[in-house]
Amino acid sequence: MPIHLDDPKKLRTLRDQAHQVAMNMLRPISRKYDRDEHAYPKELDMLAAMIDGLAESGASSGAGASGVRRDERPDGDRGVRNGANLASVMSIAEMCWGDVGLLLSMPRQGLGNSAIASVADEEQLARFDGTWAAMAITEPGTGSDSASIRTTAVLDGDHYVLNGEKIYVTSGERADSVVVWATLDRSLGRAAIKSFVVEKGTPGMVVERLEHKLGIRASDTAAITFTDCRVPKENLLGSPDLDTGRSAGQGFAGAMATFDNTRPLVAAMAVGVAKAALDLTRDLLAEVGVEVDPDWPGLLQHAAAARFLQLEADWEGARLLTLQAAWLADNGTPNSLEASMAKAKAGRVGSDVTLACVELCGTLGYSETELLEKWSRDSKILDIFEGTQQIQQLIVARRVLGLSSAELK
Repeated sequence: MPIHLDDPKKLRTLRDQAHQVAMNMLRPISRKYDRDEHAYPKELDMLAAMIDGLAESGASSGAGASGVRRDERPDGDRGVRNGANLASVMSIAEMCWGDVGLLLSMPRQGLGNSAIASVADEEQLARFDGTWAAMAITEPGTGSDSASIRTTAVLDGDHYVLNGEKIYVTSGERADSVVVWATLDRSLGRAAIKSFVVEKGTPGMVVERLEHKLGIRASDTAAITFTDCRVPKENLLGSPDLDTGRSAGQGFAGAMATFDNTRPLVAAMAVGVAKAALDLTRDLLAEVGVEVDPDWPGLLQHAAAARFLQLEADWEGARLLTLQAAWLADNGTPNSLEASMAKAKAGRVGSDVTLACVELCGTLGYSETELLEKWSRDSKILDIFEGTQQIQQLIVARRVLGLSSAELK
């Protein structure tokens, strides 16, 4: 069967629309909200309403960064499909060509929405439809080890009572709700980790502070505490049962499956911002007489052009891994390995490419005359959240070698 590496024809209109939005709506306000940290970009309200309308009409499934759900394939359906997962990564990459922080600030497009889409049952999907959901996993002292979560959830009648602290919650102040990861029993480790939808205004949930950050300053990043916070038991995502038998840890694995959806989305963000840096750098090099010719060996070109070709090749590898991870999800194929590979590759490439472009462009790259220095700051977080570079490599190694987390730490 032939392999086609071009963007699917049916998704090109969505891709082009996202690019126009990035160029005409996000780029013009990018510097403004980078400087005015924690100010809400009101211009996004109209854009969010437009995306909601497209999604409701079915005209652009996968627009924006909202969660996408794995649908069961009908019996006998062996056809190849390019669905909402692929549409999402393509549109996100284009939007982040405009601005990563603004994309992360989009109403109803939070990473918590992907958690709901991945784990919620049909009743919950309907009940939480339209919510803007942040995702709260990281805690002081837990770092990248999600299994060591200390926030507790104790069943008390018709409610779970949450106690604990979460940090670095993207859109934690602005979102309508927060998907909180907590443990039902610390002694059971991974098997007891569950996720809960906590709606804004719930007594006991307090946004303690907003973080000042290196990049993505348009996006609010919050520290949140939960003190005897009562959450309806119907807001637990997935099964409330604890499996402590041979398959112990499946509850945690179900929660972790959220990352199979969100990691390709983050990879797409890195692909988008790196492409922005490459496009601008090519233009700036051309202005000083350095032409990049992909049909000519790098050794026979200007050193800056040769370096640019290396960066572009690395970027292409990240893009293809990202598309593969999304395509596998669309076609009902497990993609945990590919999702981590895409996140690891794209996260590193995003940082490497944007910083190298700053270097190639010298004073223009380092100053605020252009957006290159901002993109280098924004891209760093994409190599950290949703699982650091090191964690992704560890996951890939476990998958390739067939070892458990206990066997390979």
